[in-house]
Amino acid sequence: MDRPPGLSVRLKLTLSYAGFLMVAGALLLAAIGVFLLQQGWLRTTAEGAWRQTPGTTFVRGFAPLAAVVMMFLLMFGLLGGWILAGRMLAPLDRITHATRTVANGSLSHRIRLPGRQDEFRELADTFDTMLARLEAHVAEQQRFAANASHELRTPLAITKTLLDVARTDPSRATGELIDRLHAVNTRAIDLTEALLLLSRADQRSFAREHVDLSLLAEEATETLLPLAEKHGVTIETCGDVTPTVGSQALLLQLTTNLVHNAIIHNLPEKGTVWVSTGFRPGTVVLTVENTGETLAPELVSTLTEPFQRGTQRIHTDHAGVGLGLAIVKTITRAHDGTLTLTPRSAGGIRITVELPAAVPHTDR
Repeated sequence: MDRPPGLSVRLKLTLSYAGFLMVAGALLLAAIGVFLLQQGWLRTTAEGAWRQTPGTTFVRGFAPLAAVVMMFLLMFGLLGGWILAGRMLAPLDRITHATRTVANGSLSHRIRLPGRQDEFRELADTFDTMLARLEAHVAEQQRFAANASHELRTPLAITKTLLDVARTDPSRATGELIDRLHAVNTRAIDLTEALLLLSRADQRSFAREHVDLSLLAEEATETLLPLAEKHGVTIETCGDVTPTVGSQALLLQLTTNLVHNAIIHNLPEKGTVWVSTGFRPGTVVLTVENTGETLAPELVSTLTEPFQRGTQRIHTDHAGVGLGLAIVKTITRAHDGTLTLTPRSAGGIRITVELPAAVPHTDR
């Protein structure tokens, strides 16, 4: 933003200090003068003796001395104010330098202002914290963009290869080609829709309304019941009413993703999924737990990263687009909630989503 030039803060503080000192000195001299006038005493002789004189000699006797004192206060105020303002604003200069460095693209720069806690140190520490979060966010976005480009390039490359084969071999049966193209195109569409959903949730561009997580859990379970039966997985549900505030569509997507993952990444046969909802003071809880292979804590901690797939995810026919739990994490964060992943000692994983509880409606 273009702004007209103005006085620096240091100069403003200097003038303020000097002006305040001048006003205080003027008031003090005025008080002394009034006192001397009331008493009728002024120094008028060359010997410096004090004697009682008429008040009309005040200007000749006291005013020159007051003028000298005021000039001294002015010079002292300007010089002292300039030095004091410089020392006081030194941390601000360091913060300004850091801001300009960051504006040029160096997000790794930190102020690290030394000294005890005060307003400037608090500002510097807050700025450093903001920079750390911003740097992490930018790195995450860059990594996400690179992974998304890689994931989108794969189906496009497969499509190009299939079309090149069909062009060079016109006698090849088209039925198999069409089926493979359909599968690849479906995967690309699913990935694109997942990316759009992730962006929408991350930007929090959604309307908020009262939502019952228990009803969403029932809906997601009923929708995915055929898939569970196909994989020989039993789903058990239980829970209480869990009112919260948020986007019903996004929270339904969150619940569906969790149940879907629990079904797909389960035991080869006779697996189980437990879906429960509960209410705690100030929060509502959705828990999805499933049987499965034993997972290392190091692997579990990375499953919410975009395009991160565990060993089982890669070697199944339902590898997905690698955004299921990343979407869950983003939706949870957009609703000011927390997501916790815990490996089960018997195999499988327990995923817990905690969201702020809705304030009960009151009748008026």
